[in-house]
Amino acid sequence: MYSHPQHGGGEEVKELRRQAGAWLKSRRTEVGLTQRALAEAVGLEYYTMVSMIEAGRGRIPPDSYLAWAAALQMQPAEFVRTLMQFYDPITHSILFGEAGTTAPSDGDGEKQAPRFRVV
Repeated sequence: MYSHPQHGGGEEVKELRRQAGAWLKSRRTEVGLTQRALAEAVGLEYYTMVSMIEAGRGRIPPDSYLAWAAALQMQPAEFVRTLMQFYDPITHSILFGEAGTTAPSDGDGEKQAPRFRVV
């Protein structure tokens, strides 16, 4: 069951956050940053916040996306687009309509609006 990713949520939301964290950790190690260095670069007081985000127990606040993108050596739009796959997959699908994320067909080739129950 999908619930809005900004409102806590069930197992699907937790899994998406874990996937986001794994992606962020991978990107951080690709560019050679420690958690402490990344925390300093994005203005976090404690590096343990990076650890929590990478473990899926937190989110990057939107007002710090630009700092994270710069620290992870990514273009801001690409950073947000990738992160949105995990933080808000419905909006990501609507905006970018990537393979595997579009609405199902009704059998006649017409696309149906996705059915999600917001909890």
